[in-house]
Amino acid sequence: MSKFIIYQVLPRLFGNNNTTNKPHGSVEENGCGKFNDFTLKALKEIKALGATHIWYTGIIEHATQTDYSAYGIRKDHPAVVKGKAGSPYAIKDYYDVDPDLAVDVADRMGEFEALVARTHKAGMKVIIDFVPNHVAREYCSDARPEGVQNLGEGDAEDKSFARNNNFYYLPRQKFKPLFDIQDYEEYPAKVTGNDRFTASPGINDWYETVKLNYGVDYLNGRQQHFDPVPDTWHKMLDILLFWAEKRIDGFRCDMAEMVPVEFWQWAIARVKKQYPAIIFVAEVYNPHEYRNYIFTGGFDYLYDKVGMYDLLRNIICHQDAASQITQAWQALSGIEHHMLHFLENHDEQRVASDFFAGNAWTIIPALIVSATLTKAPFMLYAGQELGERGMDAEGFSGLDGRTTIFDYWGVQSLQDWSNKGKFDGKLLSDEKKELRALYKKLLNLSLTEPAIAKGKMYDLQYANFNNPNYDANRQFAYIRQYDKDLLLIAVNFANSAVDISVNIPQDAFEYLALASSSEVEIQDLVDKQYQLSTTLSADNQIKLTIPAHSGRILKIKTST
Repeated sequence: MSKFIIYQVLPRLFGNNNTTNKPHGSVEENGCGKFNDFTLKALKEIKALGATHIWYTGIIEHATQTDYSAYGIRKDHPAVVKGKAGSPYAIKDYYDVDPDLAVDVADRMGEFEALVARTHKAGMKVIIDFVPNHVAREYCSDARPEGVQNLGEGDAEDKSFARNNNFYYLPRQKFKPLFDIQDYEEYPAKVTGNDRFTASPGINDWYETVKLNYGVDYLNGRQQHFDPVPDTWHKMLDILLFWAEKRIDGFRCDMAEMVPVEFWQWAIARVKKQYPAIIFVAEVYNPHEYRNYIFTGGFDYLYDKVGMYDLLRNIICHQDAASQITQAWQALSGIEHHMLHFLENHDEQRVASDFFAGNAWTIIPALIVSATLTKAPFMLYAGQELGERGMDAEGFSGLDGRTTIFDYWGVQSLQDWSNKGKFDGKLLSDEKKELRALYKKLLNLSLTEPAIAKGKMYDLQYANFNNPNYDANRQFAYIRQYDKDLLLIAVNFANSAVDISVNIPQDAFEYLALASSSEVEIQDLVDKQYQLSTTLSADNQIKLTIPAHSGRILKIKTST
């Protein structure tokens, strides 16, 4: 598959122009974005930014403190819901969409289907969450198709484990967490989503969720009971096929490694048999399992969080050296193009927050590396391109450098860009306009330059370790090449501008089948004013000036 760019966005936040922003505010007080806020104009602007896919986060109906019982939706107990709006990862009905996101709640599925159609019309593909490991404590599907059993229906609740139980139970124990749950009752207690086999989870556990049973008996040596196929497997496959039929183009699978790889191998193959173009992206954090989830499980892409993201964050914060990027990509040899690169998502702190870089411009060299080092896809989080700081104390989320996924809230940077539905960015500051323009240029270059989108990469770091005119701790350089297209990419993580000289070793000429040239013309594709002429050979260093916290994507053209 060609290189692509994912734009992650929470519809709840995207179209919300309400500026009240009362901490712990209700939907009536703080407002909520809708499916319909993604107009064709909005979608075309997102595509122009460089996005090829949109990951609509929080689509499937989840537990909430807002009462929709008038629409036949079971009301949730507030003691087991995080935040007024609720977590998008505490699914309450796998066969329905979040009523918060509909203008006409009764036609909520129709509005979602129209959003899918509009997204496709704008030239992008649709990704939604699939949350397989856990569900809301009070899961109850009101919208399930006729003949479909609810999760837990028919479970033997007197057994802690049974192959065809959908949940794990704690027989003869009442759910009694280490905090007040008012009058909420659950008996027998179910096992909590983050593998807490106790009736008394803590406030920092995923107490609002219960774990699903895929046939692994955790309390008896993790014995596997996969033959015959457990009931949960069949039910989850039906759910995947239900959403695939809605013409979505991919699933981002939450905490995929908490579900046995054998299930993914079984389910993904069956989904792709009917929908061969659909993609599966896994949230996986154990590098030792990466190849297993790709080659056995069948995933197309995995999060590169424990690796490239963590390393780039440390480099930005002056905790690691730029030279370690080499080890990071080498550790993924053979699967590097299956990794999804990012610098933000809903789980991570905003790069411009006081908890990370404190400045959106500081991460530009990391952005260049993430988007251009390999053919792998790149993801950005709505507002990242505007320097959104995530420094609001919204309610349940609190002041943590993240944009809340639990509360009703208006995000000022997105509001300024949308300009009450005009999506013209006229309310943005000049600095935010400039930042967004840079993202737009970099993302589109990563898609349209053949050397980046489908070419080879040659890491130049090893050839410059002993170079007195190059600091391998704060600079990183590499070549991307496809056919006759040749790029030299160099980034500077330092706090000041640098004049450097880059060695290109003879081995690079041989690996890339490059001929030495008497003279070449070089132009920066980001800053077109930056041009130079030089000799391209192993005996000549290429001299560059790179601003602080920046980089250059240099197109090399021979004079012949």
